[in-house]
Amino acid sequence: MSLNNLRLSFLASPAPEALSALDELARIYGNVAIEDADVIIALGGDGFMLQTLHQTINSGKRIYGMNCGSVGFLMNDFSIDGLQERIADAIENQFHPLEMTTRNADGSSSVALAINEVYLFRQSYQAAKLRVTIDGHVRLEELICDGLMIATPVGSTAYNLSAHGPILPLEAPLLAMTPVSAFRPRRWRGALLSNKVCVELDILEPDKRPVNAVADNTEVKSVLSVRIAESTVRTARILSDPDHSWSERIIAEQFSY
Repeated sequence: MSLNNLRLSFLASPAPEALSALDELARIYGNVAIEDADVIIALGGDGFMLQTLHQTINSGKRIYGMNCGSVGFLMNDFSIDGLQERIADAIENQFHPLEMTTRNADGSSSVALAINEVYLFRQSYQAAKLRVTIDGHVRLEELICDGLMIATPVGSTAYNLSAHGPILPLEAPLLAMTPVSAFRPRRWRGALLSNKVCVELDILEPDKRPVNAVADNTEVKSVLSVRIAESTVRTARILSDPDHSWSERIIAEQFSY
């Protein structure tokens, strides 16, 4: 398909800058319905990119983000000019989200997807007590902490990094397991796991120490157990400029302190 025939669909966050950009870009390049688009252009910040990726998982649609927000780690630089050419030169990254399955105190269960991370955190003033099992083998009989997250390479530079977790190269077949304010074992700093493992987290003393679980922006309250594994049937596709690729951003982030 020629550049002039590339069908684009523009989506914008509610931010005034993003809405203004959408109007100008749509006037120049046209704006087709999402289902008819070759590429979806997400205008906003990282939160809006995550929202767009969740909405388009398994659609086969490629997402090209342009930063109209603050941090914009997941986004490309904003520019009105040469958009068709930038898309043609862009590098495509495909990845599988984490699938979080919970068993809840009210007898229900739920499933949610995470592109960045799955995070468990204490609901009250009491620290959480968790049992950590990986591929059926109990690795920590009791972890006392404020929280625990499982982060993908995509999410390793987000909350995981703020909690002093490792930055993972985008191509690495790894997950980062990072505790938040671990009290026991006091010296346990987390672990690097294969992205093929199944992690099971059981909440100990759930009545006294209730715990919530979050997959990106989907929160489940008062969980009893959480199962986390990479989805084998869901795929997200994202485009990045070759001179500002995700791999380059992740490498650069490790030297930016």
